[in-house]
Amino acid sequence: MALALIVGLGPRRIAQLLSRFGSARELFSLPREEFADISGLNVTIASALRHPPFDDARALLERSAALGHVVLTPADADFPALLRSIPDPPPMLFARGNVELTNAEAVAIVGSRHHTRYGGDVAERLGKAAAEAGLVVVSGMARGLDAVAQLAAMTAGGRSIGVLGTGVDIVYPACNHALYQRIARDGLLLSEHPPGLQPTAGAFPRRNRLISGLARALVVVEAAEGSGTLITVGTALEQGREVLAVPGPITSPTSRGTNRLLRDGATPLLDPADMLAALGVRSAPPEGAALAAATCTLSPTEARIFAALSSDGRTVDDLAELVGLPVGELLAALLGLELGGLAQQLPGALYRRRAG
Repeated sequence: MALALIVGLGPRRIAQLLSRFGSARELFSLPREEFADISGLNVTIASALRHPPFDDARALLERSAALGHVVLTPADADFPALLRSIPDPPPMLFARGNVELTNAEAVAIVGSRHHTRYGGDVAERLGKAAAEAGLVVVSGMARGLDAVAQLAAMTAGGRSIGVLGTGVDIVYPACNHALYQRIARDGLLLSEHPPGLQPTAGAFPRRNRLISGLARALVVVEAAEGSGTLITVGTALEQGREVLAVPGPITSPTSRGTNRLLRDGATPLLDPADMLAALGVRSAPPEGAALAAATCTLSPTEARIFAALSSDGRTVDDLAELVGLPVGELLAALLGLELGGLAQQLPGALYRRRAG
């Protein structure tokens, strides 16, 4: 903790120093003249390494304990194992909630703050599917699709990890107060920042590497070009995580980023089963009462399309004529039905009701 509190040493540099010297204790014990052999250390940092801020570290431990937070370092068993292997692991994490979730099988689900109804529906279904499969949903507690996926997972009886760009005692954005309280009670809040840290612009891009690092797969539901969500994609690729993207209408600005990801090689997510398959989790299609319950959540347009589907399959043109919708809008709705396990695409561009 003392090493992490030295101003000017970032996570990547700390990881390099620990790799070279084995531990903070060994680093702090170096003779004065040997600090000159470490490239990239200025006079201020070298002085701090010779006089570590142990008092500050102890005070931070005491403050965290008083707040009911747990402090984790890579030496702790509950420190997320997946984060130990990323290029810039956090030297310490502050946790509020169930720390046993740090090493649970997880999927990261992220998306736009300014999303469409389609994006919200998909994020909700994916969060629910992940929870029902026993996966923890990791996201950034941001306004929009992050919050939608996390709330859906919690509502379905699952668990979620919220990775914050503030201290774990700070609710940001304020509109997510209820979700924050729910995850603090039934899930886990994580941050690499000490208690009391307020939002700063640079903290959130850094936070994104932890979102992707905590899971073996990252799902992007909607993202405009230049979206901050795409920063998380970059960190996921650097970490060797699989990236799945949900396709959307080419006319939708919030799907331009995801569609480009697909063009550039991301795995298409056409069904919640694709997300589960990326993590080696099997799922069964909805059956009987579950299928009936699923149809109760459909929008009027989706209900009309579902009613027009047959068990043998219909072409897109036939369906467009039956329900009176443009082909583009119809395809977007059909994808939503596929993600919900209610429709199935067959060879030859035919669509039918999912059996069950």
